[in-house]
Amino acid sequence: MVSLSTWFRYAAHKFEYSISLSWKKYNVGQINSTELTDAIWKNFFQGKLTYTHWTKGGEAMAPIISPTGGALLVRKLANLSPTQVFAGDVVLLKDPEKSDDLIIRRLAALEGYEMVSNDEKDEPFVLEKDQCWVLADNQALKPKEARDSRLFGPVPMTDILGRVIYSLRTAVDHGPVENSRMAMNQDAPVLAVELDVEEMAKNNKT
Repeated sequence: MVSLSTWFRYAAHKFEYSISLSWKKYNVGQINSTELTDAIWKNFFQGKLTYTHWTKGGEAMAPIISPTGGALLVRKLANLSPTQVFAGDVVLLKDPEKSDDLIIRRLAALEGYEMVSNDEKDEPFVLEKDQCWVLADNQALKPKEARDSRLFGPVPMTDILGRVIYSLRTAVDHGPVENSRMAMNQDAPVLAVELDVEEMAKNNKT
């Protein structure tokens, strides 16, 4: 049973998302000023803040994601600002090396962070505006196997498609993804309202 306060928090997140998404469409000319209000309310009443992504798996994000794959619940993010996405979050993003593919990695650093390598030959550098640094969770993997920023460098924030908030590895092995404290606080009401484990398990394509 979802509490009233949780519903209010969920509604606030949904309204904020609807405004951000509609404003984005207005700014790029997809909708005009008279359609803006309609778009906000349509997103608010008909849209969801999450969607299911099926992953084939791999070792890079074990044990959060099973090597054999599974279903992930992804939180949509209309605004990829430092108030919406944080270091420590697990994100779904476009594969920097294969533009048609998607990968899941953890945000290790955002714009303005100074990156210092363990290798003294590498010069320190600062991540530029709208750049981020992503890493695989499985530290046993070498950079080539992990396929993260140690291999392909900084990633544009615009390549992030959402934050992974729940992982269903099998019908009996599933749970919330450990993200940054700020993100988990923001996502708690969304999980409470939109999570449907039975539906995820039923439609799991792995």
